[in-house]
Amino acid sequence: MSPKRITIRDHTAEANLFARRSVIALLIVALMMFAVISNLYYLQITRFEDYQTRSNGNRIKVLPVAPNRGLIYDRNGVLLAENRPIYGLTIVPEQVDDLDATLAALSELLNLNADDIEDFHKEYKRKKRRFNPVTLRNHLTEEEVALVSANQHRFPGVSVEARLTRHYPYASTLTHMLGYVAKINKKDLNKLIEAGFEDNYKATYDIGKQGVEKFHEQLLHGKVGYQEVEVNNKGRIIRTLKFQPPTPGQDIALNIDIKLQQEAQQALEGRRGAVVALDPRDGGILALYSNPSYDPNLFVHGISRTNYAGLLNSKDRPLINRATQGQYPPASTVKPHLALLGLDEDIIKPDTRMFDRGSFKIKNVDHVWRDWKKWGHGWVTVVDAIEQSCDTFFYDLAYKLGIDRISGKMSEFGFGEYTGIDLYEESDGNMPTRGWKRARYNQPWYIGDTISVGIGQSYWTATPVQLAGSIATLINRGERYVPQILRGHYYEGSINLIEPKSLQPVQINNEANWDIVLDSMYGVVNRENGTARNAFSKTKYISAGKTGTAQVYSVAQDEEYDADNVAEHLRDNAMYVGYAPYDKPELVLVVALENAGGGSSQAAPIARQIMDHYFDRYPVKIAAETDTGETDTTAPEHASASEPTVSVNHTGPALAQYEIPHSHGTE
Repeated sequence: MSPKRITIRDHTAEANLFARRSVIALLIVALMMFAVISNLYYLQITRFEDYQTRSNGNRIKVLPVAPNRGLIYDRNGVLLAENRPIYGLTIVPEQVDDLDATLAALSELLNLNADDIEDFHKEYKRKKRRFNPVTLRNHLTEEEVALVSANQHRFPGVSVEARLTRHYPYASTLTHMLGYVAKINKKDLNKLIEAGFEDNYKATYDIGKQGVEKFHEQLLHGKVGYQEVEVNNKGRIIRTLKFQPPTPGQDIALNIDIKLQQEAQQALEGRRGAVVALDPRDGGILALYSNPSYDPNLFVHGISRTNYAGLLNSKDRPLINRATQGQYPPASTVKPHLALLGLDEDIIKPDTRMFDRGSFKIKNVDHVWRDWKKWGHGWVTVVDAIEQSCDTFFYDLAYKLGIDRISGKMSEFGFGEYTGIDLYEESDGNMPTRGWKRARYNQPWYIGDTISVGIGQSYWTATPVQLAGSIATLINRGERYVPQILRGHYYEGSINLIEPKSLQPVQINNEANWDIVLDSMYGVVNRENGTARNAFSKTKYISAGKTGTAQVYSVAQDEEYDADNVAEHLRDNAMYVGYAPYDKPELVLVVALENAGGGSSQAAPIARQIMDHYFDRYPVKIAAETDTGETDTTAPEHASASEPTVSVNHTGPALAQYEIPHSHGTE
């Protein structure tokens, strides 16, 4: 056995190897340290501002602050639309681990219904971003607030938010005029984006949907504010760093007199129809009521599908604003306008007389157009024809005028045109022409169509607000104003009134013809044979007006109209237009009643009730003596000497189409 060989270690080589490895390791460490230091320099020095901004973005959030919506008052300073505090339940989806489980637990806790959950998901999809709060329920009771607060630990990301919401203290009294606000939906959002207003509606829940609330949205909404807040890692606000307050919406005043509006509501109780009261001196709308109505507060907090279906499917159509959208044949209320045209065209003269036998015929035509008074009115002048509402006189006048002259002049009074009232919910009615009938029915215009137009029927339709504007034009002898609901804006405790908006005036050849027509309207109310004499007997003021009864369907030549045997929805509409005081008018009133019967028996008494209320509050001061100290009982021009009038100073506020072959019923 040979001895084991012993290897002698080379310490020098090992030392060199260790030294090389140490240098390499040191270089690697140095390079790594350099990389770390370089990166730190890049992060801390070169990109300091960028990363500080990102860091602050995680720690500091900019939250929009919704402005308070402007308040709405009536002309006397009565609050019509206010803001009330409510509590809403909101969820930030980003902070919720299991959204479906949270919704289920909240549903059990608060008895949420399927509509609440469905609306939440729609809102969540609309907002898209998970860090935006989404409302689950808009209106929590005090008990529900307490319940959520007691269980707050169970629901991260869920919070109770206090905010202001709209409330309408007069409820259904002002719905169609005032409108309402409701939650912003996708359609509203798209319109805001198109108009460039999206940023101004951040944090805003509601937007004007109808009426004044919608038309004057930009005045009422205000300007959004912002606050910078510091939040922790759970998204909770620790402190507010900066606050830029929002600019509240403007408080506005309307021309509406709420007490007059309430009187109109009371007068129309149980009836379908509309009332429009207007100041002819500037076009200010004093009352605008449509019946039946509904409570707008239902829409503010989110109306249930059941309640909405009930309104939508009601045969009484409460969602329609009959004052601006109801299209009714104006019937005999437009006879003064037609008489003015006839006088101005020299078709008739003030002393022109016609014998009315109760019917009208055209030579070589078998059709007979009947008067509402079967036995006729006998000999009548134009003044008599308006006072007694003689249909035959106006059949003959329309036949002589022709549809071209009628439609041309009536369009100047605003018939067939939008009035320009500050509401989006408005119809333009229809002033028929030859071209219109050809385009609509592909039929020629017949002379019978013209004759029916002579008593405000056939294809002629008008809205109550159009009628009010046309009567104001008569009173003002051609001067026209846009009907205006907005009166002015509040600024530092006072109201900045807006200027009345004028329209193209109606011009006639002989100014004396205005007086003849207005005198005949005086006779309707004050003379022995006037159709509204009974309704306005013994008033404390002198008024003028015109009744109308509009047929809703045609009656055959050999048939008699019998309201008792006609379906309720086919009965005549009752109309009345009037104004007071006679010599210095400050109130124009239009009453339209659906399927109510005669204008003199149904609409005129309602107008009397509303006018009585107005002049009880703003009494007419009678100038009982002349300059000589004698009692002044001078009748207006064209009136009989036995019918005195008075000069007044007032203390009130300054300011479905049918071809009808013949007339029936009473005026």
